[in-house]
Amino acid sequence: MTEVRVPLSTPLFRGERRLRIALVGLPGGGKTTLFEAVSSTAPQRGELTGTHRVYRECTVQIGLDEASVVDLPGIHSLHHLEGDDLSALKYLLWGDERPVVSVHERSGPPAPFAPPDLIIQVADASNLQSHLELTLELSQLGRPIVLALNQMDTAAKKGLYINAAALEQLLGIPVVPTVALMGQGLAALFDRAVRAVRKAACPLPQPPSRHIADSLERLSAALNRPQIHAAFCLPHPMLLLQFAAADGFIEDELEQHFPALLPELRALRAAAGAGLPRPLAEELHADRHHRAASLGEAAQRWGAPGTAQGWRFWLDELFLHPQWGLIGSLAVFAAVLFVVFEISGWIDAMTTVRLAAAFADWQPISTGGVVGRAVVDGLIGLAGIVVPYMIPLVVLLVSLEQAGLMQRIAFVVDRGFHQIGLHGGVAVPFLLGLGCNVPAISGVARTTRGRERVIASVLITFVPCSARSAIILAVAGKYLGAAGVFGMFALTLILIAVVGRLLSHRKRELGPGQVQEIPAYALPAWRPLLAETWARTSDILTIVTPLLVGGSVVLALLAHVGADLVVNTLLTPVTVWWLGLPLVLGVPILFGVLRKELSLVMIYQALGTQEIDRLLDPVQMVTLLVFLSFYIPCISTFAVMLRTVGRRDAWFSVALSVGVALLLAGAVRLILGGLHLSGA
Repeated sequence: MTEVRVPLSTPLFRGERRLRIALVGLPGGGKTTLFEAVSSTAPQRGELTGTHRVYRECTVQIGLDEASVVDLPGIHSLHHLEGDDLSALKYLLWGDERPVVSVHERSGPPAPFAPPDLIIQVADASNLQSHLELTLELSQLGRPIVLALNQMDTAAKKGLYINAAALEQLLGIPVVPTVALMGQGLAALFDRAVRAVRKAACPLPQPPSRHIADSLERLSAALNRPQIHAAFCLPHPMLLLQFAAADGFIEDELEQHFPALLPELRALRAAAGAGLPRPLAEELHADRHHRAASLGEAAQRWGAPGTAQGWRFWLDELFLHPQWGLIGSLAVFAAVLFVVFEISGWIDAMTTVRLAAAFADWQPISTGGVVGRAVVDGLIGLAGIVVPYMIPLVVLLVSLEQAGLMQRIAFVVDRGFHQIGLHGGVAVPFLLGLGCNVPAISGVARTTRGRERVIASVLITFVPCSARSAIILAVAGKYLGAAGVFGMFALTLILIAVVGRLLSHRKRELGPGQVQEIPAYALPAWRPLLAETWARTSDILTIVTPLLVGGSVVLALLAHVGADLVVNTLLTPVTVWWLGLPLVLGVPILFGVLRKELSLVMIYQALGTQEIDRLLDPVQMVTLLVFLSFYIPCISTFAVMLRTVGRRDAWFSVALSVGVALLLAGAVRLILGGLHLSGA
C-alpha cells in the first residue's frame, strides 16, 4: 500500500491555543446566518461588559484547528459610537484587557474573553458599497481581516457580477464569495481565515486621499507620542482618524488623561480642516464614501438580471434552500427506495426465487444431509439479501456521495439535528449509517466528544443500515408494498427524533460546531464507485457469510435434535405472548444479535419457506419487522460502541434498543390488531 503523507500546518490552533474569530458586519449582511451555519448545538450567550448588547460564542472545528467564533452585535461604523454601541468596538480593540484610558470605568474589561486574532466581515454582495466603507474602517484596527462576500446568489439575480480576486488585490485582504444560507463557500472562508492568522497577514494600509493626508501631517506628529499610544493601545492611523473626525469617546479620554495636550491637538485639528472644502469630519466621511464607491466600481459590473440559470443553480435552490432543502432530501431518499424497490424485485425474481425452487425438493434426513441443506439455505438466504437489496442500496448511496448530494443533504438537516442536541457534522455519519452503522459510529467518534458523542452513537444504532434496510425491503417491499416500506422508514425517522429529543435533555458536554464543505456537483466515476462499494460490502465474505452459514447450520442441528424447542419455549413470553409471533421464531430472532441478515435467513429456515406470507399475517409481519429493526444492534456495532463510548453507555444503548423494540413492536401489534378486527 502506498503511504500518503499529509503536510501538517503549524502552529496548530487547538485547545487553549485555539483561534478567536469575531464576526462583524452591518445588519442584514448575513452575519448571524453564517454563525448559525457553523455553530454548535447550544452556543453561549452573554452581554458585553456593562451593556445590553448580546453576543453569541461557540467553538468551531476547522479541519485540525479550532476557533472560538463570536457573533458580535451589528456595527454600522466605527466612528462616533456611544453607549452600548461602543461595546463591540471596545471588544475588537481590547477584549479582556483594560487599557490605561479605561481604568476609571467602574465595569470590568470590555469582554470576558481575549480580543480576536482575526475579524471576518460579512458583507452583502448585492449592496457592496456601504459594506466596503466599514471594511476601510476595520482595516485601521491592525488585525487580520477576511471579507466574506455573502449573498452572492442575490447579487447574481440582480445582474451584479463581482470580481473577488480584483477586490482582494485592491484591499490586500482575503475575499471569499459565500452564500451562508446554503453553506456555499464557508469551508473556503474559514480555511483562508486560518491561513491569514498563520501568515500574520494584516490588510494593506487604506489611508485617506492625498489632500487629507497632507493636511493631517502636523496633527499626526503631535498624536504620535509613546504615552498616548500606551494609554489607548490603538494603531496610530486609527487614533489619528478617530480624533480627526471628532470622535466623542477618543476626545473624552484625551481630556481625562492628557488635558494639557488637548488644546494643542484641537488647534491642529482645526488647522487641518481649514484648507478643506468642508469641515474635516465631513470631508473624512465623504472621502471614505468615495473610496468605497471606487473600490466597488473597480470590482463589480452590472449586466442583465440572471434569468437563465444552469442546472447546478436550480439543484442548489432545491437541496440547500432552508425550506425546500428538507423536501428535496426526502425526495432523494424516496427515490433511492423506489429505485432499489423496483430493481431489487426484479433481481430477486431472477436469482433467489429460482435458487430456492431448484433446491425445494431436497429434504434430507441424515445429519450430514441436514448440514448440507443448511449450508445451501444459508447461501441462498445470503444471496437473497445481499444481491437484490444490499448491493443496489450501497451503490446508490456511494453514487450520491460522489455526486455531492449527500453533503448538501447533511447541511440542510443540520438545522433539524440541532433540535436533538447534535450539530450538522454528524449528519454525514448518520447518512453513512444507511450503509453500515459501524463506520458511522467511528465517524462520529472522530468529530464529537462527551455526551454529544454518546447521543449520536446511540441514535445511529436506530438508523436502518443496509442489512436492516434489506430486511425491510425483502419483507415489507415484497408483501406489504411501497406503503409498508415508507411506513417503516418514517417510523424510524420519528423514533430517532423522539429518542434524540429525550436524550438531549440529559446533561451533556457541548461539542464544537462544524464547517461543512459543499463540493461541486460531479458525475460518479465507476472505478472509485466500485472500489467504495466493495469496501463497504467486502465484510460480507469475511464476516457475514460464515455467520449466516454457521447460524443456519446451528439452527438446523438444533431442530434436528429437538433442542430448538427448549430455546423457543424460554423465549415464549417475548415471541408469542408479547409479539404474537409463532413459537419457532424465538431462535432466529435471538441469532439476530450476530447479524441482522442472519435473523431473516433463519426465519426462512425456521418457517420452512421464503414465502412467509403463507404463515404470517400482515400484522405479524409488521410486528416482526419493527422488532428486528430496532432491537439490539449487531455484535460488530456493539463492539465499536464499547471502544468509542465505553462499557456503560454501550450497555445503555443495548437496554434502550431492547426496550424501544419491545415497546414499539407491542404497540404496533395492538394498534394494527385492533384496526384489523374493527375492519373485519
